[in-house]
Amino acid sequence: MKPRAAAAAEIPDAAQRSLVGQLLASATHRKPEMLRRLSELVHIESPSGDKAAVDRAVASVASWCEAASGRVRLHRQREFGNLLEASFRPRRSSSSKPILLLGHLDTVWEIGTLRNMPWREEKGQIGGPGILDMKAGVVMALTALQILQEHNALSRPVILLLHSDEEVGSHVSRPLTEKIACRCEAVYVLEPAQGDQGAYKTARKGIGNYRLDVNGIASHSGVDFSAGHSAVLELARQIERIAALTDPKRGITVNPGVIGGGTRSNVVAAHAWVDIDVRIARAGDAPRIDRALRRLRPVDRNCSLHISGGLNRPPMERTRGTVALFRRAQHFAAALGFSLEEAATGGGSDGNFTAALGIPTLDGMGAVGAGAHAAHEHILAASLIPRTALLAAMLL
Repeated sequence: MKPRAAAAAEIPDAAQRSLVGQLLASATHRKPEMLRRLSELVHIESPSGDKAAVDRAVASVASWCEAASGRVRLHRQREFGNLLEASFRPRRSSSSKPILLLGHLDTVWEIGTLRNMPWREEKGQIGGPGILDMKAGVVMALTALQILQEHNALSRPVILLLHSDEEVGSHVSRPLTEKIACRCEAVYVLEPAQGDQGAYKTARKGIGNYRLDVNGIASHSGVDFSAGHSAVLELARQIERIAALTDPKRGITVNPGVIGGGTRSNVVAAHAWVDIDVRIARAGDAPRIDRALRRLRPVDRNCSLHISGGLNRPPMERTRGTVALFRRAQHFAAALGFSLEEAATGGGSDGNFTAALGIPTLDGMGAVGAGAHAAHEHILAASLIPRTALLAAMLL
């Protein structure tokens, strides 16, 4: 699809700049409600693999959306939690295309994590499993919508789409994301901002997941060593070739990250394998890396190789449309009293899918903090209100 210009990226006019102060005041007024909802959502543990748990989080957020006059639709799933789509329309009819707010409610944390990693507020930080990645972003989005409704400032439709499988690859939710995004003017991703300074993300690397299986010939390592052909030894040779595909100057990393093979030390191994993580900054590099992996040939011709997998997320490349959105956000941030920077990251999000469709996509519009997927996961309390006001301003 041809990249789309961002009609939503005009520089804010004087009336909009005046409204920014009102948005900040409204966000400040709603802070107690935000913290209450955020605590409630963090306490609903929602690991990706537990459908019932994720559905509880979905039900809670769905009730908040309905209370905010959102039209809720659940896309029911069998294996994963249901997908939540909530539509918010302006009071006056609008011919403008919607803005898509994109996020997820699943986390990497298993049920019971709260016992060792409880909700905590200390030293300007608020911690808990999934709070940064990305339950705070969900609460921020809903609050921003409520603020705009309060000021009768919602001038175009907004769709809030929350997934249940983002942390495990978005295989179920991707088709729905792409379908809805194609109807939208722009996409705002509610993932955490980058670093303590809270940069918005204008580029992300694409992600590929591959597996190389090596089959050899087993034998007794003491009695009949020469009859064997070790899959482990062949794998070791292939790992050197795989790692050599890394090209930092082009933003390409190829990481043989997990290996296994063999049965006992006195058996020449008949099978071995490696899981490979591939990251690319440019979509054009995906076919080249894929061909290189599939063209691997065994050094020991008595061994055989089988490569499986492929690209899971295309890269989110820095486009004119995304930059225009960022400049607009930067302008609003200045009006709110803080500076906003942009950043690129090697991690992926569902924004990779929408950006690859040519839709202007701005990422990292959620909370500021640190420790995503780590025991010290937290958000910075002082950033919650101004960042919510900024998100509301971007929906003007």
